[in-house]
Amino acid sequence: MAVKKKEAPLQVSIINQKQWEKMLATKGLTVVDVYQKWCGPCKAIVRHLRKVKNELGDVLLHFATAEADSIEDLKMYRGKCIPTFLFYADGMLVGVLQGANPPLLQKMIVKQLAKEKQSPKEGEQDKPIKPFCLTDDEDKDGKSGNEKVMTVPTGKSYTVAIIKPDAVSHRKTNEIIMKIQESGFEILAHKKHTLTEAEARKFYQHKAEEPCFQDLVQFMSSGHCHVLVLSHTDGSVDALSAWLEFMGPTDVNEARRVKPESLRAHYGTDTLHNAVHGSEDSNRASRELAFFFPNFRVEQDGEEERVERTLALIRPGLARENREEILAQIHKSGFTVSLQREVTLTEEQVRLLMTSGPVSAMVLTGKEAVHHWKNIIGPSDLDKAKAENPECLRARFAVENEPINQIHGSENQEAAEREISLFFPKQNTLAVIKHDAMEQHREIILEEIRGRGFCVTQQKEMVPSRELAEELYKEHKEKPFFNQLVDSMCQGPCLMLVLNKENCCGGVEGHDGPL
Repeated sequence: MAVKKKEAPLQVSIINQKQWEKMLATKGLTVVDVYQKWCGPCKAIVRHLRKVKNELGDVLLHFATAEADSIEDLKMYRGKCIPTFLFYADGMLVGVLQGANPPLLQKMIVKQLAKEKQSPKEGEQDKPIKPFCLTDDEDKDGKSGNEKVMTVPTGKSYTVAIIKPDAVSHRKTNEIIMKIQESGFEILAHKKHTLTEAEARKFYQHKAEEPCFQDLVQFMSSGHCHVLVLSHTDGSVDALSAWLEFMGPTDVNEARRVKPESLRAHYGTDTLHNAVHGSEDSNRASRELAFFFPNFRVEQDGEEERVERTLALIRPGLARENREEILAQIHKSGFTVSLQREVTLTEEQVRLLMTSGPVSAMVLTGKEAVHHWKNIIGPSDLDKAKAENPECLRARFAVENEPINQIHGSENQEAAEREISLFFPKQNTLAVIKHDAMEQHREIILEEIRGRGFCVTQQKEMVPSRELAEELYKEHKEKPFFNQLVDSMCQGPCLMLVLNKENCCGGVEGHDGPL
């Protein structure tokens, strides 16, 4: 009887740095499935990759799995739940795909394999790309994607791009990301965000007089967006104009006629639903950068010019009477109002700010925001403000026979962060994805959480003990369904999440009150 030859494993398992370096030296195209130790590679994708391997039967095509926690090059993917696939050609990273999308994965494999087979005369050699991650979880220092300090080198241009809700809902994000990187752009920063109507109005305030403004606001707040900061791998290329060219005309029909290869021609359906956004000019790029990434830094002549935040306080009486004029001055001066609320000062706040009564508090974001806002409001001494700078806000809006100035600005950057945390404190809340939702709805729930602006600062998959379940639901202890509820919680693994957000406890169903 003939002995059946044992089939070789489809994938090489990489669990340490030495094996990773060996993989990078492999000739051909290697597709790496990045996984977490606690969950392992996706079995469904492994089956699909086996099918692709059998269909293509190419000796230049290799598959590998790599444990993110063990490989230094994969540290940005640690703790992520979304499936991630990295494409390496002769040791260079040439593609990234995130999400379990078998048709797109196969399309990428075929495309990259074809490029690998081309000789230098037949086509350009692959250019390495920088790794990126479409999730915005915390990194090992506990910072979320929009809290990290990021920089653009001196002389390098940048622009802000948005993949709009229509393209995201049609699951075109990964395809667009692929095209972006294939066209020579590099992703300096990324965040997933769902604009509220108020945020959409602020972001598009320069279009407020246009007839489609209300439709634009409703559309942009209708679902998730992906916000990217783009530069270009070729430092001599102006990223802003290159991105505008790559997107194509705003009108989709015009884009299909004059720029058929543009993103809007491929993915847009009409002028409103045109898939992508780009900054109109450098001034808009700067404001949009401040709107979405307040901690972004741009190096100027070897020094970093930081997009800062400062606290502005305005007495409500003044705000009600002159609100539009003051806000117009704020926006005209290049600030973005990133947070706003009316509050009655506590004793601690009165002592800190040397003023009392209810105030309108705003967080203003912009380049050198602290210094810039102080110049606009003028000296704290009203007589000095009127004499030296009569056009400043404190002089213009001084109240007769009232010695206290009506507008506050933080004294320095350290004071600004301290005051902002006082008026807009970050809070933690506990959220639990229950075991009956883990298999089918886990990723959707996590996506929704992040899209609502929450930062997942800690997460742990576990089967709750009865003691823990009883503690979680202690407010229901006297209810007839209490034991049934506790028993249900202990039947399988749940995902325990600690969520962080400014004033976050009012935003999700979860633990009652701050932890």
